[in-house]
Amino acid sequence: MLVTEKITAEQLYQKLKDVKIGGQVCQYSREKCEELTPLINEINELKREKNACILVHSYVTPEIIYGVGDYVGDSYILSKRAMETEATTIVFAAVRFMGDTAKILNPHKDVLIPGLNDGCTLADSINAGQVQALRKEFPGYTFVCYINTTAAVKAECDVCVTSSNVYDICQNIPNDRIYFLPDKLMGQNLVDELAKRGVKKDIRFYNGTCYVHEEYDAEQIFKVRTEYPNAKIIAHPECNDDIVKNSDYVGSTAQLLDYMKTAPDGEFLMLTECGLAGRLQVELPGKKLVGSCNLCRYMKSNSLEDIKRVLTQPTGRDRIHIDPLVMDRARRCIEAMFEYAQ
Repeated sequence: MLVTEKITAEQLYQKLKDVKIGGQVCQYSREKCEELTPLINEINELKREKNACILVHSYVTPEIIYGVGDYVGDSYILSKRAMETEATTIVFAAVRFMGDTAKILNPHKDVLIPGLNDGCTLADSINAGQVQALRKEFPGYTFVCYINTTAAVKAECDVCVTSSNVYDICQNIPNDRIYFLPDKLMGQNLVDELAKRGVKKDIRFYNGTCYVHEEYDAEQIFKVRTEYPNAKIIAHPECNDDIVKNSDYVGSTAQLLDYMKTAPDGEFLMLTECGLAGRLQVELPGKKLVGSCNLCRYMKSNSLEDIKRVLTQPTGRDRIHIDPLVMDRARRCIEAMFEYAQ
């Protein structure tokens, strides 16, 4: 259901008052909430008028998540939600490759990206031409791409995976030779996990990284374990293998959130983008976050002002356009994920 009801400044303040991440980026006084509320209410009214739905990744700012977001989650879940909504216009507050996936799964809907800095160091690390060259270099390999890739890259690959199903799908693929792209850190974690499972496969991987997760190192874990010996360490599989090996739990953003919901209250170091920390401060106040997190400059480029702009005066740059042939081939790559996940 679309969020269209009006919200008061006090309601917004009560929701966000405990959020304190990223210095002054995500902190909410009553005065700030009073400034934000008129724009939030205007956007929610525009959604009704335009038959629009706003999908919000967990890494964007809390005023978007809790002010105008109709669905919140990771890129895969949000693209599925886009298929379920009756809205004809999808505003995807995230980064461009996520809009690509939403468009692939919803070809007849208008998909708009409000973020002006809509790149991604991981998705932008590889293009379709490079995949074509790799396929010539590694004939006979099944090419597996992370969902954090463009439509053009997916169109050149055999199977798409998410951070929650990458291990199981790569285990289920009948080929013993797999080329994984673009994330070298997740690729190394894939090699380690399949070895742990006793699955013998020749796995090669590309050298792309997410700069947010790449910056974490095991020293942060050791420091937190010294200062907070009872703290649980949870991490995203885009972190390096030292992080993964020394964490208590590793999972996708959705899995990390689910883990925290069922874990006893206490202290946690969460090694992923800061947006998920903001959600935890709102939704699970009994969990105390220790240590620090990293901000994604691309996700944080989404703003209420630009969401309003794309709802009222979208430009060609804001709109996702994918060549029909590329879209069909990329869709087959995604559909293969569903087959291997069964």
